[in-house]
Amino acid sequence: MLDWTQADLAERAQVSRSTIRDFEGGRHDLHRATEAQLRQAFEQEGVSLRSDEREMRILLTIRSASEP
Repeated sequence: MLDWTQADLAERAQVSRSTIRDFEGGRHDLHRATEAQLRQAFEQEGVSLRSDEREMRILLTIRSASEP
């Protein structure tokens, strides 16, 4: 979808790559502040994450060529 590496996401979210690696590997949960930073990085690129008790949904907003 975004074709980001762990390093790309870490840079955009202003967290360490090891934070991304450890979360992806199931080594630990995210702190609320880190989750907010990740969510913001995705949302700036048009990706929304929505969840409830049953499911998580990923929504992608398609931008026109004239939008930044």
